[in-house]
Amino acid sequence: MQQLSGITDIARGIQLAVAPVFLLSAVGAFLNVLTNRLGRIIDRARVLDGISSHGPEGKRVVMKAEFQHLSRRGSYIHTAITLSTVCALIVSLVIVTLFAGIALERDLALLIVVLFVASLCALIGALVCFLFEIHTATANIRFHPGSR
Repeated sequence: MQQLSGITDIARGIQLAVAPVFLLSAVGAFLNVLTNRLGRIIDRARVLDGISSHGPEGKRVVMKAEFQHLSRRGSYIHTAITLSTVCALIVSLVIVTLFAGIALERDLALLIVVLFVASLCALIGALVCFLFEIHTATANIRFHPGSR
């Protein structure tokens, strides 16, 4: 009967780990969005770099300003990627801790709560950085009627 209890505990642990696994999946999708945005920033910087050495002085000043703009956006995305990755690592630790608590028959609830809150704080930070990057990217967009 002791073996059945162990299997039941493992099944319960798997059930408990499902929510963090969904969060891990969402963070992975978010990381995909962030890396795509970073790639677009890098591509634009490369295009500007190729143009800047051949253009007139007035155009170089405008491109320098755009480089600074891209640098700020890249910094926000870099921070968001870092925080998202930290979130994913901590969520993974939550899952491992859940199973370790069951396997070792220890109450690790406090550690799990602390880790989970830390992962959500990292995710919140990543989302805030993403919001800043979006704001920075769209701050200079001007739509003029009839300008095709």
